[in-house]
Amino acid sequence: MSQHEDTSSSCCALCARQGVALTRHHLIPRALHGRKRFRKRFSREEMKGDILMICRPCHNHIHRVLSEREMAEHYHTRDALLAQPDIAEFARWLSSRPAGFKPKSPIRRQQR
Repeated sequence: MSQHEDTSSSCCALCARQGVALTRHHLIPRALHGRKRFRKRFSREEMKGDILMICRPCHNHIHRVLSEREMAEHYHTRDALLAQPDIAEFARWLSSRPAGFKPKSPIRRQQR
């Protein structure tokens, strides 16, 4: 288990499943904390402290659907993430699955 996982009994902030390992999702991606554009827009406390505790499938799905820049500019709150149709649909679908359920990852095409 990595330092970013927590096995507490709290529920995922997106799909609301209980009893799943939770990971820290930085609402403003750490890779962008040093960029002038984001340092002007967000305080240091916001950049470091705005974190959602979400399950690994939800976390993976967010990063599959959105770029880091999109996350920082448009989806830096829980409500904004849930307003994004692909994420909302995935969270709704996942919420009915048991705690140990792991969705299959999409097959990645090999680049030639």
